[in-house]
Amino acid sequence: MFVSDGADILHADLDAFYASVEQRDDPRLRGRPVIVGAGVVLAASYEARAHGVRSAMGGREAARRCPHAVVVPPRWQAYVEASRAVFAVLETVAPRVERLSIDEAFLDVGGLERIAGSPPEIAARLRREVRERAGLPITVGVARTKMLAKVASGVAKPDGLLVVAPAEEAAFLHPLPVERLWGVGAVTARRLHARGITTVGEIAGLGEPALVDMFGRAAGRSLHALAFNRDPRPVRSGKRGRRSVGAQSALGRARPRSPEVLDAVLAGLVDRVTRRMRAGGRVGRTVTLRLRFGDFARVTRSRTVPRATAAHHAILGTARELLAAAMPLVERRGLTLIGVAVSNLEADGGAGQLALPLDRPTAPAVDEVLDDVRERFGPGALTRAKLLRDGAVPDWTDLDDP
Repeated sequence: MFVSDGADILHADLDAFYASVEQRDDPRLRGRPVIVGAGVVLAASYEARAHGVRSAMGGREAARRCPHAVVVPPRWQAYVEASRAVFAVLETVAPRVERLSIDEAFLDVGGLERIAGSPPEIAARLRREVRERAGLPITVGVARTKMLAKVASGVAKPDGLLVVAPAEEAAFLHPLPVERLWGVGAVTARRLHARGITTVGEIAGLGEPALVDMFGRAAGRSLHALAFNRDPRPVRSGKRGRRSVGAQSALGRARPRSPEVLDAVLAGLVDRVTRRMRAGGRVGRTVTLRLRFGDFARVTRSRTVPRATAAHHAILGTARELLAAAMPLVERRGLTLIGVAVSNLEADGGAGQLALPLDRPTAPAVDEVLDDVRERFGPGALTRAKLLRDGAVPDWTDLDDP
């Protein structure tokens, strides 16, 4: 796998994204500590962070640390529209843009020097155009690898630009705390600290065998490689996917489930499937419903729709129609398992919505924000209200066809 000898990978990361959108849209909030979300902090402006407020912190603790902060409710549609405006800029800057989330991406600007300038010049222009066209601050790290570019942008925040030249990689990386390494979370950091290891340079000095003993073969080798900036992953503007993405839930035989509970289980399965499709950059056209009856006989029902999608509401609408058609069989024979799969997959070209008469135009935007919150705070951070119904929380099994 080819890795450039030059620092031509950019990591672009919007600063305190949700809070910055609020400050952009309401001039009264500029320069003031802003917290998005009351019960749990979804985002905090840098003015609030200066008082110790952090994302995922409880609202009471945030209020205690920064009692004069302005707390605003989240405006999901505004964040999605702002993200789209930013990515429209990124896509004019580089031919390969790999989206990581609603507010960050990698760009490969290798080979563009004659037509667009050096990587630092491109990064500076990117920051300027995002500010002018989207009205938001963005930090950019420039380095030879994706890992180091992301580390550089983290060090440069807020609203900064940091270039790490190949000859300066070790001098930049090794003095940093271990938490700066991409992939080192709280658990790994605690284990390292327990051994007296606090910097990336100290990880590098341990040697691979010692790290393998501490963390296992795969994690130890990866940690050792990252400490020396060995990261061969290229910037990918699209991902190869599986032939289908699916999930199923065993319902058991203890008692029959009401149609309302079955609908809630179906909604949960579709939520899981479509979230994984969007994470993989895939959309699909064929929805398959899998049923196992009380006598353990199985049936499948499928429908292919006109346009490929990964939108929750669109896939769920088709799955509901399939389940409704099968309900006479379910009522006669009972149901012990239900599954949903989406096939005829293709790379997401941005359509993402079926031409259905009841489609809500904001639903894909809601999906996008839900994905971002779950990525930041964990898959359990948000649950669709329908899944809170008694007996509707499924015991999921993923069913992918590679």
